[in-house]
Amino acid sequence: MFRTVSKRVKKFWAGLALLSVEMLTILIVFFLSLTVFVFITRRIFLLQNEEMDNRAFAFMQSYTNDTNTAILNFITFFGSHEFLIPANLLLIGYYLVKKHRWYSIKVPAIGVSSFLLMFGLKRFFARQRPSDQLLEEATNFSFPSGHALMSITFYGLLAFIAWHSIKNKTLKWILIILLISWIFIIGASRIYLRKHYYSDVMAGFALGFLWLVVSLKVIRFIEKKSRQKVDSVIQESPETPAPTHRVNE
Repeated sequence: MFRTVSKRVKKFWAGLALLSVEMLTILIVFFLSLTVFVFITRRIFLLQNEEMDNRAFAFMQSYTNDTNTAILNFITFFGSHEFLIPANLLLIGYYLVKKHRWYSIKVPAIGVSSFLLMFGLKRFFARQRPSDQLLEEATNFSFPSGHALMSITFYGLLAFIAWHSIKNKTLKWILIILLISWIFIIGASRIYLRKHYYSDVMAGFALGFLWLVVSLKVIRFIEKKSRQKVDSVIQESPETPAPTHRVNE
């Protein structure tokens, strides 16, 4: 029995050693995101505890002025469907022109599925918006934040593409850091404008990352399977015999 357990432990560590740093990072953040989403959902809907939401609003209140409101209202536009729908279409068109077939599939698949997920969860939880919103009032449900979720899936996908496409390490990291920072600024704008509670935004971030990872893995699995089928068809197809010509003597 001891030998069996020892072999299993060795196999586990051997398999873990094969994982790349990138994969380990993704797995850690994936489970952290899942934990955050479950924690927030339990705290808000089961325990009815909104202390962290009230603290976030109180913190933002000290920075509220006309200039900041104008700036953050401009920034929040880049997480809205008015911007993200055309941006997704442009990205799809770009990859179709460049003939990157799988990127042209990933963009609409992740965009549409994340929108449907957000819409379904908003209807399920049916949490009302904050009552004292700044500027134009948003009327649909609040939890989770659509701006946060859609920003993670869209700009997170851009970061994924940058990671795998840009060879210059300095440029790659600068772009990824800027994209991540931009995501968090969009989320902060929703709290500042009192369109969402802090918990809405954090749940949107967590859920968006979970969905992005799952979607990329599913699409990657389908991609590998389809390539294997194509390769097997090519290998199994008989070679066409070269035409023979008779020479009349």
